[in-house]
Amino acid sequence: MGLKLVMNLLSILMILSSASARRELLSDGEFDVTSAKYGGKAGSDISQALTNAWKDACASTSPSKIIIPKGTYPLKEAEFSGPCKAPIEMQLQGTLQAPEDSTQLTKPDTWIGFLYISDFTLSGGGVFDGQGAKAWKANDCQKNPKCSSTINIRFHQVKKSLVKDITSLNSKNFHFNIIGAEQLTFDHVTVTAPGDSLNTDGIHIGRSNGVNITNCVIGTGDDCISIGDGTKQLTIEKVTCGPGHGISVGSLGKYDNEEPVAGIFVKNCTISKTQNGVRVKTWPNGPSAITASDIHFEDIIMDNVQNPIVVDQEYCPYDQCDKSASSKIKISNVSFKNIRGTSATALGVKVACSKSNPCDQVVMSDIDLKLSGAGELTSQCTNTKPTITNVAKALACATDQPVDPAKGGAPK
Repeated sequence: MGLKLVMNLLSILMILSSASARRELLSDGEFDVTSAKYGGKAGSDISQALTNAWKDACASTSPSKIIIPKGTYPLKEAEFSGPCKAPIEMQLQGTLQAPEDSTQLTKPDTWIGFLYISDFTLSGGGVFDGQGAKAWKANDCQKNPKCSSTINIRFHQVKKSLVKDITSLNSKNFHFNIIGAEQLTFDHVTVTAPGDSLNTDGIHIGRSNGVNITNCVIGTGDDCISIGDGTKQLTIEKVTCGPGHGISVGSLGKYDNEEPVAGIFVKNCTISKTQNGVRVKTWPNGPSAITASDIHFEDIIMDNVQNPIVVDQEYCPYDQCDKSASSKIKISNVSFKNIRGTSATALGVKVACSKSNPCDQVVMSDIDLKLSGAGELTSQCTNTKPTITNVAKALACATDQPVDPAKGGAPK
């Protein structure tokens, strides 16, 4: 009788202990990767701990939060896939650190991926450290086929979601790659890499609808924001860009089966000491014949920017294309309004459209740029007849002759 009573008491204690532990793990739907259940520790790889926490959160039928506390955590790689049963927030308070060598990854092109999820929030003030310095040294992919293609964070088919208050640091390749997204917002996101870190686009968007990028600070070695084919209804607002290559639509037209671009709104941004300002770029003689339309740049401050305003339908880096045939991309309904500041090159405005598909409905108004060095500003417009208001003559399509790159963009 006494033994039976003791066993019953032990069973009750075990149940209470289990319930208490469960309450600790799931208090308010929180899944802490450093809890006893998951075993994550600062200074040790947390790939498995984070994967297990995601599985539990994704299976939860009520809203949940995954917490990565302050500290530095090596993370070999991670893929967070849905669909999940309820909204999830991943709160990164510390730093996740990628392997320096991308050959350690199962998928060499991706460090962290978020796939097929909706109602997701990524937040917390933490840092995704791609440790890309080693990769940059061999990152000239045009010349080195073994260059790193490892993207810090991929968002694939992510919908109705928010990324806020986080930092992507020193990615090996693109910092963020967004494909197939709908209603995805980036707010107060920081992207940081040196200006000479090759191929480190800050945020790349393609084949997505309703993406919003606001209040972000992006400094990197390539385009701060690059906009690929199939992008529709994209808003970029209150973004600070520099160093980098500016904010670019394209490049477009290089590959088969590309999709049209439409509804791009870039406004209230500051671009500082970049290789380009705002730009639309398409390849000549490419296979795709798509449209790029309803593209608007407004209220932009340029601070010592090379090539502040560019439409380039002969985009051909490394001379790896045939310019004998013009671009098949049709550009229309593009505006540049209230753009002011300083240009680091004499060519302040270049609108070089396709000979076979001239640009239509190009509008330039209230453009006030000054040359930061000696000389005089000029402009070039070919294969288009823009509507121009309140623009100084030097910037109002003053020239139409070819441009000599050796002279800082000044006409021959």
